[in-house]
Amino acid sequence: MSGGTQRAWAWGRPLGGVAILGILVWRVGTGPFLDGVRQVSVWALLAASSITVLTTACSAWRWRTVARGLGVGLPLGTAFAASYRSQFLNSALPGGVLGDVHRGIRHGLDAGDVGRGLRAVAWERTAGTVVFAVMAGATLLFLDSPVRPAMGWVAASAAVVALGAAVAFRTLPLLRPSRVARFARAARSDVRNGLLDPRAWPVVAITSVVVAAGHAAVFLVATWTTGSDASLLRLWPLAMLVLLAMVVPLSVGGWGPREGVAAWAFAAAGLGAAQGVAAATAYGVMGLVATLPGALALALDRMRRARRRPDARRLAEVPVP
Repeated sequence: MSGGTQRAWAWGRPLGGVAILGILVWRVGTGPFLDGVRQVSVWALLAASSITVLTTACSAWRWRTVARGLGVGLPLGTAFAASYRSQFLNSALPGGVLGDVHRGIRHGLDAGDVGRGLRAVAWERTAGTVVFAVMAGATLLFLDSPVRPAMGWVAASAAVVALGAAVAFRTLPLLRPSRVARFARAARSDVRNGLLDPRAWPVVAITSVVVAAGHAAVFLVATWTTGSDASLLRLWPLAMLVLLAMVVPLSVGGWGPREGVAAWAFAAAGLGAAQGVAAATAYGVMGLVATLPGALALALDRMRRARRRPDARRLAEVPVP
């Protein structure tokens, strides 16, 4: 990807989120957004924060497991604080991934291998996304939702893509020496050691399920907080659809596709587009508040590293006999 294309994509991602929000304001007005902010209660914030503690701990455990498989050790406490810091940065900055890049680079620097640090984060996030996609696909296939009629074709297409990826993982490393073959060999080694190792895959699978269920639970709390009385069975597929939209890389700190899909999905389910926008807005507010401990972790990390620099400079000035 050329430099011009990278700059265009970097600008296009947040602008896409702003465009979606602008269309929503034009269609439903500002009322649902304001309602989503006003109706967030203290109890809703406490529930979201409690659930986030659990999901953050599971994310940290998953990351630590994958990193250990790749040969870059990571204490669980450090992973927990870094995961909180990453979530806060993802929520506060455009793009939704800068926090993950930050924790990957920071871990790589601490471990003495930036490449492996970034790969550990990338594979950990990929594993979580794949498990969530399977959960969401099963939910939308078997429970009533606006997309259920098309889910048979979606499931068949996903199976074909997965089969193609498996074949590529087995055949590409056997090619004659090339950049593609080297990349495929490294990726296969990472997956085998970091994700599919007998000590790793149960942890990765269970923690990913808990993380996905936790995010969906926060969205359910946001929906009920903003006045909906729909049942869990009716709202769970809609929550999965909204969370799937958050994977789309067109957002401003997570805002944009989430609210757009929520408006469409709730309207298609007969609950009203305004209710969907209000629920998604409340979810965004609750998620940001729940990740505020990450701001504290970021400040403490910077203070600790600032104290280390003078000590390092003084040691460097000591004459060597």
